Amino acid sequence: MQNTRSTEGCARCAGRKYVIERRDMRALARACECSERCDACNGTGSVYAVREETFSSKVGPKKYEVLVPCSCALLRRRIARFNQVELPGVLAHAAFENYRASSAPAELAKHVAMDFAHHYKRDGDNKGFILSGPVGTGKTHLLAATLAHLVLEGGAEAQYVEISFLYATIRKGFKDGKSGGEIIGPLSEVEVLAIDELGKGRGSQFELDTLDELISRRYNAKRTTLFATNYALAPEKRSVRTAAGYQSSEGLKQAAAEPELLLRDRVGERIYSRLCEMCTFVELPKETPDQRRTKQELDPRLKALSALTKR
Repeated sequence: MQNTRSTEGCARCAGRKYVIERRDMRALARACECSERCDACNGTGSVYAVREETFSSKVGPKKYEVLVPCSCALLRRRIARFNQVELPGVLAHAAFENYRASSAPAELAKHVAMDFAHHYKRDGDNKGFILSGPVGTGKTHLLAATLAHLVLEGGAEAQYVEISFLYATIRKGFKDGKSGGEIIGPLSEVEVLAIDELGKGRGSQFELDTLDELISRRYNAKRTTLFATNYALAPEKRSVRTAAGYQSSEGLKQAAAEPELLLRDRVGERIYSRLCEMCTFVELPKETPDQRRTKQELDPRLKALSALTKR
């Protein structure tokens, strides 16, 4: 059995035996120093395990030993997989434990993501989820936390892509003589794909065709896909009536002047219909606080400087 005495109390990795760090533009994992020495395999990467099987009804069950990968080798394999996910470096810290829900819908979003991550079955059908809400509400944080758990704890294969970056990559590929299908291919085949900023872009035919091909391939293959978007999933019910029940001309003008930014309008009915089947929908209302702005407002250094200027 592997010696875990030094890893369980490790303040750096909290017993996970790995750490995720920001290196340049990427979030990359590595084995923690506390797990560099493995007493189970002495660095060979393999251990013997006892198996029992019945080869003959006359002889009965027989026990035998087989050589299997050590847990340290499995960890190295998962770390290598995580480093292929291509999570942005700014998300290296993202975990379920440090996500701060500011409202009931945000708490629901966290629970949906956690439930998916902890109950994901690599050999089963898994319904993905789509997180919708204003900027700065932690949607990408939850996507990153989900992917980290799936890969490093569950051994799954996953990929993260920001949709506008995908469009730019395909356009660059055209100049290099590649087809869009060549670039989309690996994304359509990966076990779990997380698409961030769904609906972002110019809304050109090229973008819609690219998105349709990618989602259609994954839909037809029944592969799990996760999404985050700033666009609303359903129209909000605006009140255009006064307290007395009469239609307010001001309300009508406002409703006409501020059309809803709906995801279905950005991606089209065909894609939206497939999203309804592929994913659990979670929407954060537009009133959800921007966590980035909140951190800025609570910055103690800013408060201290502000106090000095008022003297």
